[in-house]
Amino acid sequence: MRWLITGGQGLLATDLLHRVALTGEPVLAPGRAELDLRDRRAVRDLLAGYRPRVVINCAAWTAVDDAESREAEALEINGLAVRTLAEHCDRVGARLLQVSTDYVFDGTRREPYPEDHPPAPLNAYGRTKLAGERAALDLGHSVVRTAWLYGAGGPNFVTTMIRLAAERETLDVVDDQRGQPTWSADLADLLVRLAQSDLPPAVYHGTSDGETTWHGFAQEIFTLLGADPDRVRPVPSTAFPRPAPRPANSVLAHTRGPRIRHWREALHAAWPVLTGRRQCSVV
Repeated sequence: MRWLITGGQGLLATDLLHRVALTGEPVLAPGRAELDLRDRRAVRDLLAGYRPRVVINCAAWTAVDDAESREAEALEINGLAVRTLAEHCDRVGARLLQVSTDYVFDGTRREPYPEDHPPAPLNAYGRTKLAGERAALDLGHSVVRTAWLYGAGGPNFVTTMIRLAAERETLDVVDDQRGQPTWSADLADLLVRLAQSDLPPAVYHGTSDGETTWHGFAQEIFTLLGADPDRVRPVPSTAFPRPAPRPANSVLAHTRGPRIRHWREALHAAWPVLTGRRQCSVV
C-alpha cells in the first residue's frame, strides 16, 4: 500500500519514514516546502494523484508559547488543515492517523488520562490540536496522542540536556510536571502497527509506559552521560514563567491499541542513536 507522511522533515517524520521504508512499500514524505496543508488545492491534487492508502499527519504548529499570541495561525495548521486533509483522505479511500498531544488535557487529574476522558486544554496550542482531533474523528479517522517526544531527527529535551551538561556545572529543571518521555522511533513503530491493523477509528495513546518528571528525565540523561545526576536541581514551574501554561499531569493511560515500552528502557536503547554512535532502528 502507498503511504503519505506529511511534515516530512520533522523529528517524528524522520523516524517514521525509516520505519515505513522497512515495509518495502511506496512512501512519500513531503516537507512544508513541497506540501503546505493550508493550500486546499495542493492537498487535493497530491492525494488525487498519489492515492495513498495511509496518511500519517506529522505536520503541526508546535511552537507552544507563540500560539498564545498567534492562535489563529496555529489553528490553520493544527485544526483547519486537518479537516481538509481528512476530507480528501475520504475521497481517495485513505486511512488518516492524526498525531496529537497530551496538551488537550488540563493536567489537574491525579491519575493517567484514559483515551475517552473529556479534553480541557489549558493553552492555545492545546485548543488548536483539539480542533484537529475533532476534525479527524468527525470524518471517521484515528487520533494518536503523544507527549514529551525526543529523537535524532530534530531539537528536543535530550539533546538540549546533553549540550547543557557540557556547558554548565548545575542545571535547574522543573520537578512539578509529570509525563512520559517518548522516543520518536517507538512512536513511529506504533503508528505503522496501527495503520497495518484492523483496529477501528478511535483515539489511541502513543506514549511510553511509566512516568517521571522533567527533573527525573534530566537526571537519567546525566546518568547515561556518566555525569553526577545531582548536578540537576529540582525547581517548581514558577521558576520558568512561560506565556502558555503547562499541565501538571501529562500522563496518558493505555487502554486500547499497541503499547510502547517503559520510557527508561527506550531512552537506553535510543542513547547510541542520540549520541551518533549508530543509525536509528527500533530495538
